Formats: sequence, structure tokens, C-alpha cells
Amino acid sequence: MSLIIDNFVDGPKMSNDDPEIVKNIKMQYNKIRVMAIFSLTIIVLNFCITGCKNISNPIKLNVMIQQEISNRLEIQELLSSYCFAVDERDWDTYRKIFTKDAIIDDSAAGGFKSGIDEHVSFMKKALTKILIAQHQISPCLISFLNDQEAIVKTKCLCPMVLEVGDGKTHVFYQGLWYKSIVVHTADGWRIKEHIEHDYWKDNMPDGFKF
Repeated sequence: MSLIIDNFVDGPKMSNDDPEIVKNIKMQYNKIRVMAIFSLTIIVLNFCITGCKNISNPIKLNVMIQQEISNRLEIQELLSSYCFAVDERDWDTYRKIFTKDAIIDDSAAGGFKSGIDEHVSFMKKALTKILIAQHQISPCLISFLNDQEAIVKTKCLCPMVLEVGDGKTHVFYQGLWYKSIVVHTADGWRIKEHIEHDYWKDNMPDGFKF
């Protein structure tokens, strides 16, 4: 890497056997270097004009970029916390993930649409015979509506181990598509609306319902 940088800054190293050839090569090299710097400058300016029309302060731009990265990481952590809370039956954490007036709709998977307390009661009963649940979510597709609200799309694969009696178990699988509206609160990002808008299942026992 240092060799490449040295060559770019100082030009290619060559012998002085033929000064005229050396001169011509260095002239061509300098032209290429000027063109490369010019092209890079155009790319940077184009980004600043088209992607950041309202940003005139580089420090402010840097802070905004850092804030968006922070928001994205926090939102992804929020959805991961949702999965762990359900799998571990940690209903106190589950409640903290949502706003107090949140709406949860998992009717596509056999549940229903309700608020948090109703849903916790339903989940406690629905998971009674489930020995192990393992919600595995995809990376989140996050679309910011503004700096306080975003739409999050996530896919989930969830194998479950069901107790069927006589010490026997049965494994089945579910696929879920989540669409969530998250909002920034005084306590950080929280889920305001959580919808399972599509669903598939495989190897689920006949007649089983949550």
C-alpha cells in the first residue's frame, strides 16, 4: 500500500537512461493524476449537491451521518430484543419495547389485533405447550419518514419445539413478514405498530392452534 501511495504522490520511479522518455512519461502521468483528482472532486461535489442539498456545514453533515447510523443500530437492536423477549417469555422487556399505545397485529399467524396487555395475556397462553421458540430475523429494511419515525420491514424464520405428550416432542417451522412503525421517544426507539402481514408454516400438527 505504501508503494502505491508513494508512486501516486511522487510519480513512478524510473532510471535516467533516456531523459526525454522519462520526461514524456512523467508528463502523461501528471495528466492522468490531474484527471483523476478532477473526477474525484466532481463525484464528491455531486454527492454534496444531490444527496445533501441543505447541508452547508461539514461538521453538521458528519453529526447527521453518525446519528443515522446510531438510529439504525438502535432500531435493529429493538427488533432483536423483540425476538429474544418472546422466545424467553420475558414479558417485562416485551412491554418496554413498545409504546404504551402500541398496536400489535399477528392475525395472519392465527393471533389477533390488540394492545400490549391483551397480547401478553394471549402469548402466555399460546406458548404454553411450546418448549422452545427461536425467532431468527433478517437484517432490517429501515425507511425513515423523518428523524422521529421510521417504517421497518423484517423477515423471520421461527422453528418451534412442541410438547405432544408422553415425553415426546414435535418440531415445526414458521415464516413471518413483519412491518413495524417505530418512533423515537424520550427512552429511545420504540415500536408503535407491529404487524405480521404474511405467514407460512411447515410440519405443523393437524389441528394445532396457538
